[in-house]
Amino acid sequence: MEREQIYELLERKYKQYNSSAFIETDPISIPHRFSKLQDIEIIGFWIAMLAWGNRKSIITSGNKLVELMDDVPHDFILNHQDTDLKRFLDFKHRTFNATDALYFIEFFKQHYKKCNSLEDAFVGMLEKWNAGINTGMALKNFHENFFALEDSPQRTRKHIATPLRGSTCKRMNMFLRWMVRKDKSGIDFGLWKKIKPSQLLIPL
Repeated sequence: MEREQIYELLERKYKQYNSSAFIETDPISIPHRFSKLQDIEIIGFWIAMLAWGNRKSIITSGNKLVELMDDVPHDFILNHQDTDLKRFLDFKHRTFNATDALYFIEFFKQHYKKCNSLEDAFVGMLEKWNAGINTGMALKNFHENFFALEDSPQRTRKHIATPLRGSTCKRMNMFLRWMVRKDKSGIDFGLWKKIKPSQLLIPL
C-alpha cells in the first residue's frame, strides 16, 4: 500500500469513528456518564482494561462495575468498608476475576489517598522531559506504580501491559488517548494536561 493510500485509509477511518454518534454503542459511553475527574479516570481505566471481546459484553461488565460501586466510583474507592468488597467476589469478565478486581480497588484507594488524579501514576518525571518524548516511559512508570503494593497478585499482571515486556499496550494507549486528547467530536475527555497529545502513541 502506497503512502498516499495509507493516509486516505486512516483519514476515512478517523472520520468514521471520531463522531459523537459512536459514543452510545461504545464502552466509552460509561465514563461519559460521569462529570467528576476521578470518577471518569477510575471507570475509564477499568473499562479500557476490560476492552477485549465484543463491545456489548464490555459495556455489560462496565455497567456492572458502576453498579457494584454504587454509581460513585471515587467515593466508593475511598470510603468503602471491607464488607462492601464481598459484592465483587462474583465479578468476572473473561479472564478478569475477583482477585483482579479487589487489587484494582486497593490500588485506586492507596493512590487517591495521596494524589488527586490518576495522571500522577503515569507521568512521574514526564513533565520535565523533552517535549518530543513519547508516552512509553509513562506506561513503564504506571506499571511499576500499579504493582508496588505489597502482595500484588501475579495473575493481575497479565491485565496491565508494559513496553518492558514487548507489548504494544493497545488498551493502555487507548486509555491515555481518552484522558489526554480533545477535539470537537467530544469522544475523548482531554482532562489531563501534563501529558501532551503529541506524546501519545498509536499501536500498530
